[in-house]
Order: sequence, then structure tokens, then C-alpha cells
Amino acid sequence: MTPDPAPVWDPTNPPDLTGRKYLVTGATRGLGYFAVEQLTGAGAHVIMTGRNPNRLAGARAAVLRRVPDASLETLLLDTSNLGSVRAAAATVKARGRLNGLLLNAGIVHPPRTRETTMDGNEIVFATNVLGHYALAGALLPALAAAAGRMVWVGSMSTALTPYDPVDPQLVEGYTPWRAYVQSKVATAALGLEADRRLRAHFVPVQSVVAHPGYSASGRTRGIVGVNEPSRMTRFADNLQAAFAQSKERGAWTLVRALTDRQVESGQFWGPRYVSHGAPVLAKPSKITRNTEIAERLWTVCENAARMRWPFEAVSAVPKSSRA
Repeated sequence: MTPDPAPVWDPTNPPDLTGRKYLVTGATRGLGYFAVEQLTGAGAHVIMTGRNPNRLAGARAAVLRRVPDASLETLLLDTSNLGSVRAAAATVKARGRLNGLLLNAGIVHPPRTRETTMDGNEIVFATNVLGHYALAGALLPALAAAAGRMVWVGSMSTALTPYDPVDPQLVEGYTPWRAYVQSKVATAALGLEADRRLRAHFVPVQSVVAHPGYSASGRTRGIVGVNEPSRMTRFADNLQAAFAQSKERGAWTLVRALTDRQVESGQFWGPRYVSHGAPVLAKPSKITRNTEIAERLWTVCENAARMRWPFEAVSAVPKSSRA
């Protein structure tokens, strides 16, 4: 019997997600917060993560005001700190299967001068890239148990200034813009490389990349403790209304990439009009499709995080059946 066709995706009315569990990094504000609202509104159980306990509690309270019956739990997680990543991953793994992982946390406005974390890594690379590589690898068993999906959050900036991250830690030549764009090149490249490696090892986990377009806080509704743009920010962002959108709408793409059964591993999703619009299948920038760059970055992350993904341990193919 031919299965029923998948329904047309309506971002304002996503399909029922009751019984499914997702983890969202960087859930205390911006895209991560609105993704949590949308996921819980569809019935999913969500693990909200953030590095600040007060902001995490405030964001949880804000979600419950909007979605009173939301199924929520909170977890402290700082993706710039590998110790924090390992501790959070251990907590999540102890709680069983995970249907989806939204790798959203990140520094959007890097510091003016290069800074390093307590682990010795450049802070933008550590927060946006390395921590997510380590978290996704550590949670691979939980995702594989549910045949789940991970979503890496890219950026349209990788097509505007396609920096090759030959020095991902930016020991030389640091600028805030380069740090941000390089981190997003690395994020998208790793997401596509993860798909190739997961397929090669027959791991039942999907890896997808999505970008939110140009999502501005000044185009987004105000929420105490979550989104409180100044009047000047609202004025400036509203001048860009022709090509900017709210963070609620930016989160549509991330949620579709995470939950829609029509989405396939290795795909790249973004807004219909690049900077804004409903989520559609798109084409990743050329530099992020370069397999040599992706393999080089994967090795950098393996060494910097001091961990390898446990592909063999979660493969769907028994060892005795492998060629």
C-alpha cells in the first residue's frame, strides 16, 4: 500500500509532536527560545539549555506563559566549555532516547579582540562549533536509539564572505566578522560531513543544516528577559523590513529542519527569499560543500575536543555483517 503523502508544511501549525523529545542549545533568547515555544506548542517535550541559570529560569517561565501546558525541563550547558558539554551530555544520555538535537547556541556579536576559553580555544570557534561537535558526538547513542536527527545552524553570511578556515582558531588575523563567518562555514561544513560519516557507518541518525535568514530582534515581539530591544534597535530594524524578519519566523526554518519527516539527511534548509520567508529546501554555499575543508575541520575538532564520535558503537549494521 502506498503511504499517505506528507502534509504541506504550515509553520504556524506544525504536526503533532507528542511523545517526542528534543534538546535545544542556546534556548534562553533569540532563535533558540522561539524554537522551544514552537516545539512545545506542538506537544514535544523539550530540554532547554543555557549557560546562565537566571536567564534559563526566566526563559522557561516565558515559555509557560505562552504555552501553559508545555512539557519542559532545563539544563545548564555552556557550549564554550568542554567540561560543561560533557556533564550535560551525561545527564541527557541517562534519560534515554532523544528524537532531535538543535545545535543553535552561538556568539553572533564576537568580541573586538581575540579571546580564549578556559580550554584554550578561541571563544567564537569554541562556542559556535567545537562545543556542538562534542555535544552531538556524545549524544549520538541517544539519537541513534530514536533514529533521531541533529540540526546545525548555519548562516547566509558564508555565501557573502566565504572565508576558508585554514586557521579556525584565528591565532593570526582575528577580526570579529571573520571569527563569526568562519564559525558558520565550519558549522555548515561539519553538518554536511556528519551526514557523510553517519551514512558510511550505517548510523540511523540524520544530520541537517539550516539557516534562519536575517532575523532581527527589533522585528520580534518583546518578551521580558528574552527579547527587549531598545527603541533605537526597533527603529533601525524596522527600516530593514523589506528583507528582515522576526526571530519567531527565523525559528520556523530550524523547527522544520528538526521535525519535518520530508526533510532528508544531508539537506540544507533556509527561508524562501534567502533573508526571509517560509522555510524551503535550499543550496548550501560552495565553500561549505568542499569535502577537503570539511575533513580538515573534522580532524581539528577531534583533536581540540579530544574525542571521536562513536560511530561503530551505534551502527545499525552488526560487526559480523560489515564488509
